[in-house]
Amino acid sequence: RIASYATAGLDPAIMGTGPIPASRKALEKAGWSVGDLDLVEANEAFAAQACAVNKDMGWDPAIVNVNGGAIAIGHPIGASGCRILNTLLFEMKRRDAKKGLATLCIGGGMGVALCLER
Repeated sequence: RIASYATAGLDPAIMGTGPIPASRKALEKAGWSVGDLDLVEANEAFAAQACAVNKDMGWDPAIVNVNGGAIAIGHPIGASGCRILNTLLFEMKRRDAKKGLATLCIGGGMGVALCLER
């Protein structure tokens, strides 16, 4: 089920960090903390962007993009959100994970996040 979702906007000069405020808002709306997450599928626009988000969010890197993320799998322009959601859902099922977060940055300074619970 969808536990919560959120969007956020930032200065376009720091567009890659949009997942940070969006993820925090979605986690707060779900009543979760970063420590509650079993899996995170986060968009990787490029390596430095992914590292910045991971560092700021402070989540366990062992649960983030466990199949390699967009750098390894691909970044299908226009379908990245679908790819991220499906990858997270299938991995949650495979691992019998209960709580997952899908998040991505969007050019222009936006970020989105979705909390999923099974």
